[in-house]
Amino acid sequence: MRALILLPIIAGSMFAQPRPSLMEEVGGANLPALQIGANDLIAISVYDAPEFTRTIRVEPDGQIHLPLLTRGIQASGLVPGTLEQAIVTELKAEDILVDPVVKVTVVEYHSRPISVMGAVRKPLTFQADGSVTLLEALARAEGLTADAGTEIIVSGTVQARIPVSGLLNNADPKLNLQLTGGEEVRVPEADKIFVVGNVKREGAFPVRDRADTSLLKILALADGLAPYASRIAYVYRRDLNSGSKLEIPIELEKIMSRKSPDVTLQAGDILYVPDNKNRRSMMNVIDRVTSFGVSTASGVLIWR
Repeated sequence: MRALILLPIIAGSMFAQPRPSLMEEVGGANLPALQIGANDLIAISVYDAPEFTRTIRVEPDGQIHLPLLTRGIQASGLVPGTLEQAIVTELKAEDILVDPVVKVTVVEYHSRPISVMGAVRKPLTFQADGSVTLLEALARAEGLTADAGTEIIVSGTVQARIPVSGLLNNADPKLNLQLTGGEEVRVPEADKIFVVGNVKREGAFPVRDRADTSLLKILALADGLAPYASRIAYVYRRDLNSGSKLEIPIELEKIMSRKSPDVTLQAGDILYVPDNKNRRSMMNVIDRVTSFGVSTASGVLIWR
């Protein structure tokens, strides 16, 4: 007789389906348990209470609202485990459930932006779904451009000025900051020296340290002097105290022939190499005389 009574129980247990886990009920992703913020998407599951099992977005004021609860629950600033306890407390306080079992997971973070901008190849803003290093953030921006300066400025929840050479060239691990969201990474462009006039390549050339600012090095970046460059060049510089513009003559020919020491330029300087008009006129006369001689030798008089 006892065997007949136990048989239905055994049979029922054999065919009973296992209860899905709380994560399977809500079907959400389980991202790292960081602090929840406004607009984050969270998954809530309450054991044996499907009416509370749902995916919900945290409201701009940081609260969430669940059915049957008369007041909202503050979610912003809490980690998922702490929010679970807050939901349990509210369900008990309003006599909705006696001993609820609550699970909270984060599906999407929208409150943890990291912005990377400035002299990077691909400025972007992305959500930190965990701890992100400064190098990882720069890698997402596809690295620095050729115009990048000497520092990386981090502001927001982390405040720092990071030397580029120390982070990238020296690989100092102390400079590779941990970012958790809410930071802005800005890479300012390097200061520039502008070169115009009788050079082979005019342009603005970045300077990152004092060794980059000598006149000869800047001329090398400009591919050297063009023909008929004047013996004297001019540097135009703004006086930081008065704001006025200064014109500084440079003995270019003496520096090029090593009769005078090299000159150090400053960031923001404009180096102007004028045209040597007298020399150009003389060369034009020589060219014309040469052409005249070649033409008369052939019996044809051509004046160019």
